[in-house]
Amino acid sequence: MSKIVNEKTAGTAVHPRSRGYLVYLIIFMGLVALMDQYLSTIKTTALPYILEEYNITPTQFSNLEGIFFVATFFIFLLNSLVDRIGRKFSILFLILIMGLASGGIVLFSNTIYWFMILYTLVVFATVSNMWSIPISEESPNQKRGKYVALVYILGLIPLQALLPPLLMNTLGLSWKWMYGVMSLFMLPLLVLWFFMKETHRYEVIHQERQEGKRKNHLFGIGVINKTDIRYIIISASIWLCWLVYQFFYYWLGYYFMTIKGYTLGQWSTVLLVTLLVAMGAGFLSGSIMDKLGRKPTLVMGYLGLSAILVLLAFSNGILLPIATVLIGFFTSFTYTWIVVYIPEIFPTERRGACIGWTTTIARGSYVVGPFLVGWLLKLYPTMEWFWVAAAAIVLLPIGIMFFFKPAETRVQDLDEIEGSR
Repeated sequence: MSKIVNEKTAGTAVHPRSRGYLVYLIIFMGLVALMDQYLSTIKTTALPYILEEYNITPTQFSNLEGIFFVATFFIFLLNSLVDRIGRKFSILFLILIMGLASGGIVLFSNTIYWFMILYTLVVFATVSNMWSIPISEESPNQKRGKYVALVYILGLIPLQALLPPLLMNTLGLSWKWMYGVMSLFMLPLLVLWFFMKETHRYEVIHQERQEGKRKNHLFGIGVINKTDIRYIIISASIWLCWLVYQFFYYWLGYYFMTIKGYTLGQWSTVLLVTLLVAMGAGFLSGSIMDKLGRKPTLVMGYLGLSAILVLLAFSNGILLPIATVLIGFFTSFTYTWIVVYIPEIFPTERRGACIGWTTTIARGSYVVGPFLVGWLLKLYPTMEWFWVAAAAIVLLPIGIMFFFKPAETRVQDLDEIEGSR
């Protein structure tokens, strides 16, 4: 990196955002993350209703996901906007896609195919993790793990557990409003968006492009180097494993309500406790990453998650919800690593493009995951060995970490990370 770039970037570190703006940004990005996380995971509760509404089997639904989710391979188009038009307007675009598509599910999903089109559009937006970039770039070095984790924690406010009973049991609305309620949530987010500023780091890069000191690029072509490609492979491989596991996790609601006989209210109570514990796990993971490092945090998280999934497979009685709560803890613990490490490991100039290609490769999980889940549901309808298979999958990120040996990034400046990769 040139001396000029270092001086300008260093200047952004000397003059950080005000405390008040950082509080605003954490809250705003946290609410965007909440919309994202809600739409990503509400399927866990909605699945039994989707299967009943459209009269399809679990395997048929998973196979449809595998087909429709091919569209997520084009996520690089959305993520690359971050580098082309900036962080602020990309966030606006993200909010609009999630909000309008979720409202469309209420209005237009009369058949399974229309539902799948709109549902895929919702999922397409949620796979970008775009909300992690502004807070990663604006956070102080020593607190970046904590601040990004805090945004993620706000995204775990347990609306998935609180809203379905309210919408269906109290207000008597259709299950489709489990998705449609986010079209209403979009409105205050659009108001908050007006107060967002472009990140200092992007402003420096944008100015240097205008002055001819840096290339303009499309999807990172011509500026992504061999080191970037290496970290795209590492990040995408770990993220792919986590996302394949997530497709198993989504069937917890079906497992409780259809296999184990829980009511919507009983399952929502279990989910509420699970999500509350997950919030604490996100903060703990961020703190451990800042104190011990990114690598040990990853290993601890996936070992714990694998062990608890085996426990869930053979649990009954009170042990069943206890195991589920612990799964929520380790699911959040491991995902926090993803939202902290992946944005910080790539250079500012091409962060959006690199994350775009990372998410594109990782979205192979959106084809592999549904077909694998559908096959295992057919093979093990009572789901014991279904969860054991999930336990095996979540051990793979540990092997990837030890094989590739990626750089440790604890408390380093983003420019230091770029130089030490």
